Amino acid sequence: MIVTGTQLDGACVANLHACTFLGGIRRHYNLLIMDNKQIARVLRETAQLLEIDGAIIGRYRSYEKAAELIDGLPESIEQLVKEPEKLKELPGIGDRMVEHLQEIVKTGDYALRKKLLKKYPATILDLLQLQSLGPKKVAFLWSNFKAATVADVEKLAREEKLRDLPGFGEKSEQNILKAVEVFKKSSGRFQINTAEDAAAAVIAHIRKAGKAVESVTPAGSLRRGKETVGDLDLLVTLADGHTSQKQVDALAEHILKFPGIDQKLAHGENKVSFTLENGLQVDVRLLEKENFGAALLYFTGSKEHNVALRGRANDMGLTLNEYALATLKAEKRVAGRTEEEIYAKLKLDFIPPELRENTGEIAAAENHKLPHLVTLKDMKGDLQMHSTASDGKNSIEEMAEAARKLGHQYIAITDHSKAVTVANGLDEKRAAAHIKKIHALSEKDLGIRVLAGAEVDILKDGSLDYSDEILAQLDVVVCSIHSYFNLDRAAMTERMLAAIENPYTQIIAHPTGRLLLRRDPFDYDMEKILDAAAAHGVAMECNSYPDRLDLKDVYLRMCKDRGVKVVISTDSHNTANLGFIRYGVTMARRGWLEKADVLNTLPFEKFLEKLRPKPGSARHKRAASR
Repeated sequence: MIVTGTQLDGACVANLHACTFLGGIRRHYNLLIMDNKQIARVLRETAQLLEIDGAIIGRYRSYEKAAELIDGLPESIEQLVKEPEKLKELPGIGDRMVEHLQEIVKTGDYALRKKLLKKYPATILDLLQLQSLGPKKVAFLWSNFKAATVADVEKLAREEKLRDLPGFGEKSEQNILKAVEVFKKSSGRFQINTAEDAAAAVIAHIRKAGKAVESVTPAGSLRRGKETVGDLDLLVTLADGHTSQKQVDALAEHILKFPGIDQKLAHGENKVSFTLENGLQVDVRLLEKENFGAALLYFTGSKEHNVALRGRANDMGLTLNEYALATLKAEKRVAGRTEEEIYAKLKLDFIPPELRENTGEIAAAENHKLPHLVTLKDMKGDLQMHSTASDGKNSIEEMAEAARKLGHQYIAITDHSKAVTVANGLDEKRAAAHIKKIHALSEKDLGIRVLAGAEVDILKDGSLDYSDEILAQLDVVVCSIHSYFNLDRAAMTERMLAAIENPYTQIIAHPTGRLLLRRDPFDYDMEKILDAAAAHGVAMECNSYPDRLDLKDVYLRMCKDRGVKVVISTDSHNTANLGFIRYGVTMARRGWLEKADVLNTLPFEKFLEKLRPKPGSARHKRAASR
C-alpha cells in the first residue's frame, strides 16, 4: 500500500497501485515505460489515420484488431516484446506486428503514425472523438474544407454548410454541434482511473525521497470519488526532524525531478505545481503533521461543503482554515491534526469524503443519521461481463476464475444479443447453445456460481431483442440501449418504460448511456423511469466501467429514495476489468447507498430471491396471487 497516514475512504482510492502513468515517464536508460492502453492508443490512432488516408480495409483493420487485443490483455506488452515467440502466440500478432510493437515500446511512437501526422494535422484526431464523426466523414471534411480542428467543424455546422452534403444532412449538423459541446465540456477533465494512475506514479516517486516523507495522500475530487478529475492534489506530511526550510526545499526539488513532468508551474515555500504530459495539473503541498487534518479537509472539498463547515464553525465562535480549527477571537488552536477531531469539535459525526457535496450530509452528521455506506468488501457478485462468445477477450472459465480470486461468490455471463452485430451479438440459436454451455459449466466445481445471463438490447420501440422463449431460459436478464441514442425525450422515455414493463426485464444496464468526456446521457424523464422500476421490481445498474460510471450519484440517490434496488457491475470485457468494481462502489457511496440498497451484496440464494421473478416461475405465481 502506498498511502499512509489517514487512509482514503471508499473503494476508489483505497487500492491505489504503483502502476505507470501514461505520460512518457522515462527510465534512466531512456526507454519509455509504455502500458498496454498507451500502446493500444498508438495502434488505434494509426488505424484511424490510415482510414482517413484511404487505405484498404485489411490494412487498417490489422492495427485495430491488435489495439483491441492489447487493450484487454492482463499481461504487459512491454514485457512480452522481450519474448517475441510468446508474443506471436497471441491471435493476430505476426512477425510484422511484433516489430511494430517493439518500435512503439522502445520509442513511444510508431513511424507510420508519425509519417501520417506529417500529412494530416494532429488535431484531426480530435475530430474522431466527436460522436457523430467517423474516419470517412473526417476524411471528407479534410479533403473538401481542410477542416482539421473541432472549431473548424463547429463553424461548418453552424453555418449550415454540411446539411446538403452526401452522408450528412440537417440532423447530422445538429448531432455534430451536440458532440462539439460535449468535447468542450470534457476538455481539461480526466477519467478517475487516469487520475488514480497518475497519483500512484507521482506518489511512488515522492516516496523515493526516503525518511523525509511520512505520508502522501491524494485529496480533491479524486478522494471524493468524482467521475472525472480536473487536477490532482497531493498532500505530503513531513517526518519528524525533516521540517527545516532547507529540508523542505530539498524535498520540493526531488518532487520536481519526476520524469513525467511536462511543465513546471510553481515552486513556493511549501508547494510545487506542474503539469504532466497529458495536461493533468498536479499540486503537491508539503505539510507539518499537526496541520494534516485541516489541510486534508480543506483540499478534499468540495468548496460548497467547506463553506458550510466554515459557517458552522463561525456560529460556534470558531474559525476553520487549511491550517487548523481555532477560536475566533483569540485564535487559539482547537484541532487540526486529523479530520476526525475537527468534525468532533464541530459536533458532527465523521463525514466520508464521497458525501462532501453539501447535499444534506452536514445535517445528517449532526443528527447521527449518516448512511452506513456500502464497501468493496460487501460485494458478493458481478452481474455484467462478456466472454469470447460475443466481444469479450476471455473464456467463461477464465472470467469465473478471476472473479473467484477477487472474492466473488457468483457472476453472470451476459454476452450481447443479436442486434449488436458490431459486438458479435448472439442470435437465438447461438444464445440457446450458450445458455446450455454456461449451465453445464456451473455444474462443475469452479468455486463460484456462474449464471447464464445476457445483455439484451432494448430496441427502438422498447421491445427486447430476444423472444420470450430465450428470455425464459436465462438466469439473469440485463437490458440496455446500444442504438438510436438521439430519440427525443418523450420517445426515449416511452422506450425505456416499455422495456421496464416487459415481465422478463430484471436489470437495466448503464441506464443513461453516457460515455464520460465523450457522450452525453440519454434525454428521458428519470423520475418516471425510476417510478416504473420501483413499481415493477426492476433493478438499475451502477456500471463500474471508468468510461461510464452510470448511474451517476444523483440518480443513485433517487433510486434509494424510491426503494429501487441497485446492482453494481463491471461490464468487464476481460479478466483485468473485473477490478473496476471498486469504481462502481465509489459511485454508490456518492449516491448514499448502503449495503441493503445493493442486490449483489447478498449471498447467492438471497440474491436470486430478491431479483424480479420471471413469468412462469413459482415466485412470479406467488406474487401474482397476492
